[in-house]
Amino acid sequence: MKNVWNDFAKPIVVLGVICLVTSVLLAATNHVTAPIIEENAIKKANETRAALLPAADSFTEVKLETEIEGVTEVYCADNGSGYVITAQSKGYDGQVPVMVSFNAEGNVEAVRFLDNTETPGLGKKISEPAFADQFSGIPAENFIIEDIDAVTGATFSSKAAVNAINAAIDAYSTVKGE
Repeated sequence: MKNVWNDFAKPIVVLGVICLVTSVLLAATNHVTAPIIEENAIKKANETRAALLPAADSFTEVKLETEIEGVTEVYCADNGSGYVITAQSKGYDGQVPVMVSFNAEGNVEAVRFLDNTETPGLGKKISEPAFADQFSGIPAENFIIEDIDAVTGATFSSKAAVNAINAAIDAYSTVKGE
């Protein structure tokens, strides 16, 4: 019996206890850090909205009556200075999320591409100001990829960027009743 315990059962019990303790510690850590991580994500999103539409004093989330594919959030500036809409579209290596701000005149105020998993050195170039800034000041009307200076060698990412911005434009038109 002694050999069975030492050779077979004891290692299983020890490993089981180690796994149980580790699981409890991971669950406790997640329980403590999850609200902090969520709070930081909300804070970062609010800061990005404020940077994209500096004339806004604060934002209120708007629920769309009809869902628009790719649109994840719509926020209206409480002082009427515009909207900030978050949308995404499938790129080469995952979703390409973008925040687009629209001013009260109905033009794109600014565009900021959020964290994505596009190819470093190629698809990630859509996040650079040289690409994103070309959308500032354009009217809130859908456009095609031929209307912009796409990132060379990153056609999927550039098309995803255009599709995501067009989804945001569609959402803007919907909330404005156009």
